[in-house]
Amino acid sequence: MNINIGTHSIGTGEPVYVIAEIGLNHNGSVELAKQMIDVAADAGAQAVKFQKRTPDVSTPEHMKSVMRETPWGTMTYLEYRYRVEFNREQYIEIGDHALLRGLDWFASPWDEPAVAFLEDLGVVAHKVASASVTDIGMLQALAATGKPIILSTGMSTMDQIDAAVDVLDRERLVMLHATSSYPMPTEEANLRMIPALAARFPDLPIGYSGHERELQISLAAVALGATVVERHLTLDRAMWGSDHSASLEPGDFAQLVADIRVVSEALGDGVKRVFPGELAPLAKLRRVQA
Repeated sequence: MNINIGTHSIGTGEPVYVIAEIGLNHNGSVELAKQMIDVAADAGAQAVKFQKRTPDVSTPEHMKSVMRETPWGTMTYLEYRYRVEFNREQYIEIGDHALLRGLDWFASPWDEPAVAFLEDLGVVAHKVASASVTDIGMLQALAATGKPIILSTGMSTMDQIDAAVDVLDRERLVMLHATSSYPMPTEEANLRMIPALAARFPDLPIGYSGHERELQISLAAVALGATVVERHLTLDRAMWGSDHSASLEPGDFAQLVADIRVVSEALGDGVKRVFPGELAPLAKLRRVQA
């Protein structure tokens, strides 16, 4: 079954839906966010994704007062979380920029107030981060929106994934295989989970959310049937922030999108036929005709 997000159809037979995960790599800067939106659009991605938190709600109590060194000085973890959050006006500005560049935009809410915040902005879809798979209250709030939901499955057991699916509307659900290591070592990719999830949830489009530094694993995911590929995007891996080291820089991101299109075209339809390009070699080389 195909799922529509914005003007795009996601599922078997459709172009791979490429999401540039900007997340918090904008470091609280609207201008940096716009630059990454431009990179994603120029590369041929279909969507950009952010993260939205209500820091007082989503920050674990034991983390709130932990001190952290930041580019803006030493502050508590809670203060840092507020420092990198965009407000409504800033999201309107970056959302408008994404739309002008022809991209869908949405975010991963990390708490129920964040769901309401994003709904007020009219996002076309919602993304469930792997960390939120077991947050049944938030999943119920997301299901109530009636919007398409993209569910990442990192750091989760099959029982937890099944429980999340039971809450969400399967007619509007896309599932992404993920391993939540940052950056992800190759031996933890477990890409055979893509066909395994497709067999377990045959009515859902299955994709891949990657946190590796390389391109090959994401391309292999497409070859195994991923209909969505999400990768973190940064302008420079050396920038300050927790996700930059597991992100792709502009050149690599553009190369990945181009290679995804090649692999997708090469997969074909699985029907054996004699192609036009084979006719001349057939006439020249085959001695015995059947």
